[in-house]
Amino acid sequence: MSKVKMDAETLTKNLQHFCGSEQYYRHFLGINYTDGVKYLADNAQAYWLIDAIASHQPKARRIRRLTEFQLWFLHVGKEHEFIKPKGNNDAVLTCWEDTPKLGVTPAIIQQIPYTDFPLKEIKLFLQERVLILPS
Repeated sequence: MSKVKMDAETLTKNLQHFCGSEQYYRHFLGINYTDGVKYLADNAQAYWLIDAIASHQPKARRIRRLTEFQLWFLHVGKEHEFIKPKGNNDAVLTCWEDTPKLGVTPAIIQQIPYTDFPLKEIKLFLQERVLILPS
């Protein structure tokens, strides 16, 4: 039986309660993730997001400024000021070394053709190979 996806308002509210982690979960591509990220993946049916971030790690590890810290943004729709999916894509996943700024190109960009991800955006940090929610 598949789990019903949580609505955006409830998910956003519940994600605010995560700080730290009681355990880490291992992804088969070599990164770990926290209880909060697991909660996000379970309740937004978004394990694909963890897969996408993990799949970019071989490239990210070759970029010196991304070896210790990565800032990942998923933006759904075209509402963001300057981070928008191209063409008919539903979303874009980007990786930054620091806070995104207009005129700065992200280190990694992945267009997402289709998603029913419930939030308009989510920010995740990858620090020392552990994917975490911002606190």
